[in-house]
Amino acid sequence: MDKIDILSLDLSELETALAEIGEKRFRAKQIFQWLHVKRVFDFDKMTDISIQLRQRLNEIFCINGLFVQKRLESSMDNTVKYLYRLPDGNFVETVLMEYSYGYSICVSTQVGCKMGCRFCASAIAGYVRDLAPSEILMQIYQTEQDAGIRVSGVVLMGIGEPLDNYDNVMKFLELISHKSGNDMSLRHLSLSTCGIVPKIYDLAEKKLQLTLCISLHSADNDRRSEIMPVNRTYNISELLKACRYYIERTGRRITFEYAVIDGVNSSDSDADRLADLLRGINCHVNLIPVNKVKERNYSTARSGVADFAKRLGKRGINATVRRTLGSDIEAACGQLRRDAEKS
Repeated sequence: MDKIDILSLDLSELETALAEIGEKRFRAKQIFQWLHVKRVFDFDKMTDISIQLRQRLNEIFCINGLFVQKRLESSMDNTVKYLYRLPDGNFVETVLMEYSYGYSICVSTQVGCKMGCRFCASAIAGYVRDLAPSEILMQIYQTEQDAGIRVSGVVLMGIGEPLDNYDNVMKFLELISHKSGNDMSLRHLSLSTCGIVPKIYDLAEKKLQLTLCISLHSADNDRRSEIMPVNRTYNISELLKACRYYIERTGRRITFEYAVIDGVNSSDSDADRLADLLRGINCHVNLIPVNKVKERNYSTARSGVADFAKRLGKRGINATVRRTLGSDIEAACGQLRRDAEKS
C-alpha cells in the first residue's frame, strides 16, 4: 500500500486519518505543528509523541523532501535560485529574492507547463505533471531552512500555470495560511495566471484576498494569440470580463503583467491601446523587461520599458517597471530545468 503524503493533508484530514488508526484527534494538531511550525520532517524527532505512534506514522505516512540539485547565488543582489529534484527524479525551480522589507520566494506549481507562451522558457522542456500541495510547500520550507531565513511573501509565478493545477494550488493556499500552522496572510501572496477564465471566476468566489496577477502582454487579440496560445481559447474580452468580476467579488486590485518585447508589443500605439483597454479597471500594470531565452529571439531595451511606462502614466494608467533580480544567474523560470533535462 502506498504511504499517505502527510504534508498534503489539512488538519481535519489528518484528524480523520489518525482517528481511523485509533488515535486521539488532538494528536493531529501536535503533528501538524511539528510539520508546519517547527518544520520537523522526521517522525522520530517529534519528541512529545510516543514511540509507538511514531512507528505507526512511519508505517502509514511519508514526508517527501526535495533535493537541492543546484544552487546559484547572484553576486549582484543576493537572489538565490534553486533547482530542486523531486523524489520521482523530475526538476522544479524556486527563486529566493531579498527586498528591503524582507524575503520573497517564487515557487513552481507544475513540472513544466502546457501554456506555450513564446517568451517563456518554462514550456520548452515540456509539461510532465502537476505538483502536489506538499511539493509546493516544501519549496518554501526547505529554502527557508537552507537560507536560514523566513519569507514574508510568496509568489506563484515559477514553472507552471497555477490555475491549471487549481485543486492542488487551493489546497496549498489553505495549508500555508492555516492558523494552526504557518499562518501566512494571503495578502502576502501573489498568484500569476496567463488567463484561464473559468478558474478566475472560481477563484473570485473564494474571496481569498490574495493578489491576482494577469499575464496580459498585449492589448491586441491577434498579437496576444501569437505569443500566448491561451488567448485562442479565452480572448482579451472574456479575460477582462472575468477580471472585472474578480475585482467586484473580492474588492482587490488586479495586477496586469506586461513583458515589453522589442518589435512585438513595445510601440507607442501598443501603449495607447493598452491604456484604452484598462481604463476604468482597478488595476496596476507591472512592466517586465523580457528575459533572454536561448531558443527565442526576443529582447527588451531598458530605456524602451521606461518610455512605455511614461506613456501609460500620461494616459492615466498606474505602471511600474519590475526590478530585475538575479540576471547573472538566469533567475527567470525554466532555464535551469531545461538544461537539467537536456543533460
